Amino acid sequence: MRIAFISDIHGNFIALQAVLADIKRQGIDQVVSLGDTVSLGPQPKEVLDTLKELKSINIKGNHDEAILAPERAAQYEITEHLVPDLHWCRERLTESDLEFIRSFERTHEISFPNGIKALAFHGSPLKPTHIILSTTPAETLDSYFVGQTAGVFIGGHSHIQMHRRYGKKLVVNSGSVGNAFVHPYSPGNTPKLLPWAEYAIITQSGESLDVDLRRVSFDTSALLDIIKASGLPGTEWWLGQYQNG
Repeated sequence: MRIAFISDIHGNFIALQAVLADIKRQGIDQVVSLGDTVSLGPQPKEVLDTLKELKSINIKGNHDEAILAPERAAQYEITEHLVPDLHWCRERLTESDLEFIRSFERTHEISFPNGIKALAFHGSPLKPTHIILSTTPAETLDSYFVGQTAGVFIGGHSHIQMHRRYGKKLVVNSGSVGNAFVHPYSPGNTPKLLPWAEYAIITQSGESLDVDLRRVSFDTSALLDIIKASGLPGTEWWLGQYQNG
């Protein structure tokens, strides 16, 4: 059984196409999208239509929550200067699209044939805005995972790929399809972006699970051309990130 986990597409359809082409070559049984699907990037409709066709399992990220309720953007920790992009994105979606986003789950548990369970979420099982890094203290993880019985925890949100032990369990971050960061985000600093898309594959191998953190190149020049022609309010923000990267 092989499951691909994608996260934080952020309306970057160019990157999503590259990742899906790689997934097609890997013999995947199921795709799980870990949230933050459409907002910030120039092609929200194309991304959402593709997820519908994939019949992926979909987790609701903080940006997905904010698309449904832009007036509560601050509650979902959306930086103020990005709020116009939320409205721009929402204007390009139909009511059917919004209903699709409303159907996204907060968490989803996957049972592998060998009995190991994986719990998928965006930030943590408790909140989509929680950030889990390699440096997150174990006692913080204890509070995030209290009462959970899964052997593997997998999320997104940080835009940083990660694979770490947590006692006898495993914590994985699939990275970001649309905005792979060089360093974890810190307030006041423009993120530096890597010129590739990231995702993860978890494969059952006998009694164990194998984790493959994958990176796929995509045409960043084509993405920037689409952004420049889109009228997206955050165009300069995107250009700045790639220039810094």
